[in-house]
Amino acid sequence: MFRNRKGAYVVAVLAVALSVTACSGGGREESDDTSGGSGAGDNSGYTIAMITHETPGDTFWDKIKAGAQQAAKNEGIDLKYSNDPEASKQAQLIQSAVDSKVDGIATTLVTPDALAGAVKSAEDAGIPLVGFNSGIDQFQELGALMYFGSDETLAGTTAGKRIAQQGAKHPLCVIQQTGSVALEARCAGVKSAVPGTENIQVNGADDAAVTTTLQAKLSQDPSIDWIVTLGAPQALDAIKSIDQAGSSAKLITFDLNTDAAQAIQDGKIEFSIDQQPYVQGFLAVTSLYLNIKNGNDMGGGQAVLTGPSFVDKSNIDKILPFAQKNTR
Repeated sequence: MFRNRKGAYVVAVLAVALSVTACSGGGREESDDTSGGSGAGDNSGYTIAMITHETPGDTFWDKIKAGAQQAAKNEGIDLKYSNDPEASKQAQLIQSAVDSKVDGIATTLVTPDALAGAVKSAEDAGIPLVGFNSGIDQFQELGALMYFGSDETLAGTTAGKRIAQQGAKHPLCVIQQTGSVALEARCAGVKSAVPGTENIQVNGADDAAVTTTLQAKLSQDPSIDWIVTLGAPQALDAIKSIDQAGSSAKLITFDLNTDAAQAIQDGKIEFSIDQQPYVQGFLAVTSLYLNIKNGNDMGGGQAVLTGPSFVDKSNIDKILPFAQKNTR
């Protein structure tokens, strides 16, 4: 599928290997020195920094890291992972990577304006930088060489059309991080297909608060017939809220974790819109390796799509074991 220069996309399909998992806290850096590992590829010795807007405790990022770590192991890369959900602090992490003269940088571009200066510093220093996960409509103007992720507007619109066909009139779209262009695009896409969509802001770092907020909203407004959560942890909060409010609203979510996949199998979540974060992490690191070593690029200057890929009762039996392995 192709669009014009501003937002043209090309789909890539890649078979990914078994994952290696890790955890990270906000603002911290992790180093995975895999240069002496038994991966199937090179022993490059390159140092690549991966910087995200991860909120500590969000299981989504474990899949990103698992894919990145497998790619680093394959090619003998020292992977430096760091994260902070605050835009200014994420920009500082990018600048620190530039100052430390890493060989390449992979970063989410969730708040493009706040990160633009740091991304420009990488370009000025001659350090190749790729975007992934967030910022699909801005990566070109920011100067990122490549991008790996889902078209969030397309994903939201497709999800909205799917629930509209099932009679949705008043969905509640739950945004768990203020200022995220990706999350806002998802809700906008849903609303384009179901005009009665209402957005609600919650604190994604506090599951108890998410549950309480959604329960109160459902109790106050019984006309809400669908809940659209934008992350798997919030979907699990929404299940509790629906039960506690005695609501008949149906639930869909973006993204997967093991519990959300199980909830799909159990019929508590209708379907997930999966952007395949393992693939995003794997491709971001692999693309930098290929660019540094060979001058290769992926996507022909356009975004490489990793989603949307829908997970529902028709395919959950196949996908659940991969979710449990942290590769899907």
